[in-house]
Amino acid sequence: MELDALALARAQFAANISFHILFPSINIALAWVLLFFKLRYLRTGRQAWMDAYGFWVKIFALSFALGVVSGVTMSFQFGTNWPGYMQTVGNIAGPLLAYEILTAFFLEAGFLGIMLFGRSRVSERVHTFATLLVAFGNSLSAFWIIALNSWMQTPAGFVMKDGRAHVTSWLEVIFNPSMPYRLTHMLLASGLTVAFLVAGLSAYRLLKADRSAGNAVALKTGVWLAALLIPLQILAGDAHGLNTMAHQPAKLAAIEGVWHTERGAPLLLFALPNADTQSNDYALGIPRLASLIIKHDPDGEIRGLNEFAQHPPVAKVFWSFRVMVGVGVLMLLASWLTAWQLRRRDAAGLDRRLLYLLVGMTFAGWVATLAGWYVTEIGRQPWLVTGVLTTAQAAGTATGSMVAGSLLTYLALYAGLLLAYISVLFHLAKKAAGQADAAVALKEVQA
Repeated sequence: MELDALALARAQFAANISFHILFPSINIALAWVLLFFKLRYLRTGRQAWMDAYGFWVKIFALSFALGVVSGVTMSFQFGTNWPGYMQTVGNIAGPLLAYEILTAFFLEAGFLGIMLFGRSRVSERVHTFATLLVAFGNSLSAFWIIALNSWMQTPAGFVMKDGRAHVTSWLEVIFNPSMPYRLTHMLLASGLTVAFLVAGLSAYRLLKADRSAGNAVALKTGVWLAALLIPLQILAGDAHGLNTMAHQPAKLAAIEGVWHTERGAPLLLFALPNADTQSNDYALGIPRLASLIIKHDPDGEIRGLNEFAQHPPVAKVFWSFRVMVGVGVLMLLASWLTAWQLRRRDAAGLDRRLLYLLVGMTFAGWVATLAGWYVTEIGRQPWLVTGVLTTAQAAGTATGSMVAGSLLTYLALYAGLLLAYISVLFHLAKKAAGQADAAVALKEVQA
């Protein structure tokens, strides 16, 4: 039986992008957190801030390396699995990817060495400036990649000639209708990913008897950052939803599980979308709340999937969105509850149940980011570039067996790398906790 080459190619791309996005989602915000640690050290002179920097810069270096390696495999797929993509929109995608490499990646790579290894060889000012440029370079990378992805979602500033896209306005291409909302949403997602990573590993170190000041300031930074960013992400998500309603109404209908146009649509908390009957089985919802949230009118009309000749697979988009929102609610509760306790006591005095909760949510940002990314990417199907190029049109001629072989190789490699990455993070945290505990015990004996 011949394997479905298109389905396998889509699965391979999904696997590659899912693995790759994990590391930029850390690097983007972690670089700014490192800059914050460094600036606090320079302002206060407290060694605790530099100790926090010293630990977390190791995590940054490891994440940066895996992000670069996984990014290389992404570029190969454009030629092997999706040749129609560059043939059709290469005039736009090619320059945007080149801008990302020339203006951002070289900036990061050029100053990363100073940031990691140069503090003893350069002045504090130069080292801090290098950290700033690495942080700026990471964010600039995100800017270009999100600009391209947003253009694929809501294309603008081009014309089609002889089956190829030609730019008429680079400003309209880059700042396409969904780009500001998508960029804001992604930057906040990165901030939340890092906030819970920092809080989770710091809580783990605290459970391992790490009473160091450096770990305490890192934990507080992670918790307060999460508590600040999650309300902003909720507001940004609402604005992004309104933008989606205006420019990608089929995606919005899939998110809400609205099969037929209706007024006063309920907000479905649970349902099993049924494509055969075009209805939702076992639906549990809050009456009129979807219309209130989306249209800001409890009787507002939401267009149903029945109005679109083509629409994305509903169940995948519907549940991905609810996973993202559900994790977001947990983030809100965990961060605010911990922040409330931190106002009344030191980090070492936190309730151990809260510490275990933070450890359990160490990678909550990854879960929410992946779920949101699936909503974005699956939600534009069957289009690769909305209204311009379908996924099937961009596919290459590789056989199903060929794609299956490379897919299995990727999956095995990524599973091993991910397991190793997580293991190393907790190993570094455990090692740091042991060293800090020994140092504190030595000081107590000397005192």
